[in-house]
Amino acid sequence: MIVIVANHIPDAVRGKLKLWFIEPKPNVFVSGVKDSVALKAADLVMSHCPESSGLLIFRSTPHPPGFIIHAKGTPAKSITYLSGLQLIRDPPHPQG
Repeated sequence: MIVIVANHIPDAVRGKLKLWFIEPKPNVFVSGVKDSVALKAADLVMSHCPESSGLLIFRSTPHPPGFIIHAKGTPAKSITYLSGLQLIRDPPHPQG
């Protein structure tokens, strides 16, 4: 399984993704394709999307914890590592 969350996806990439993915919300793509196809899709998105896309890609893996997260650009949330696990972190809220 693979899930792609972005701030923005170019139209050409969106068209390619619609071959294998559903888009339940704008700029959120989900697919249950095999791992080899998921890896190709992740490579396609990472290579053809600009940094401004703010990508987070969640891809299933056969080893614990069962997924890996890739990021490109500045997504709304960031990846943090804790004891070897990848976690998603909300941005800090400004004090005011």
